[in-house]
Amino acid sequence: MIVKMIVDGGAMKPGPTVAQQLGPMGINLGKVISDVNTATADFKGVKVPIQIDVDSKTKIFTIKVFSPPTAELVKKELGLERGSGKPNEVKVGNIAIEQIISIAKTKLPNMLARNLKNAVKLVIGSCVSLGVLVEDKEAKLVEKDIDDGIYDKEIKSEKTEMSADKKARLAKTFAQVRAQQEAKAKAAEAAKLAEEAAKAAALAAAGATPATGATPAAGAPAVTGAKAPAEAVKKEEKPAAKKK
Repeated sequence: MIVKMIVDGGAMKPGPTVAQQLGPMGINLGKVISDVNTATADFKGVKVPIQIDVDSKTKIFTIKVFSPPTAELVKKELGLERGSGKPNEVKVGNIAIEQIISIAKTKLPNMLARNLKNAVKLVIGSCVSLGVLVEDKEAKLVEKDIDDGIYDKEIKSEKTEMSADKKARLAKTFAQVRAQQEAKAKAAEAAKLAEEAAKAAALAAAGATPATGATPAAGAPAVTGAKAPAEAVKKEEKPAAKKK
């Protein structure tokens, strides 16, 4: 029997899901968890798809580890918990081509890409959806750079290490981008609050009377600014007394 699961690399733990899927097979859950953690130790901090093949008769099992999703590897490389909710507006990281190549090499065996260059482009595509800059630029622009051969040298040599100077430069650039994003967000919030205050003031003004600028008290008669004419008092005429 084959069981497919997604686990935390190097940190699979016992739980209801594991017990439900593996418990009925009669195998040692403690050993399964230990063996899975050993097999996925290189992917700590990343969600990893695995497959456990169990022989129902002998209770012997084998574990197959698949490459984690590309997005998970990008997030791990940058130390991110999640991608951007607005990738076109808010950026969450700045990655080097060397890091992209490293991820592409890891993913290549499980990709449909014909070569490393195409695999690099697929990884950059994930950076687009995550809101990650590549080499200080929008990821979409770097895809074109790949097509134009700008990074052919790095890809052909399978370069996966970057210099300390480059790492510092990428960090500095992203710090500037993040500061700009935060300033823009604060300005947008201030504008929103100002708009809400203006609407509240307009509503308050609309509820005031034109003459006094204040709303009339509850139950008070409306004032028109003109005195109503006094009512004429009619005396009832008594009927004349009948003569005897």
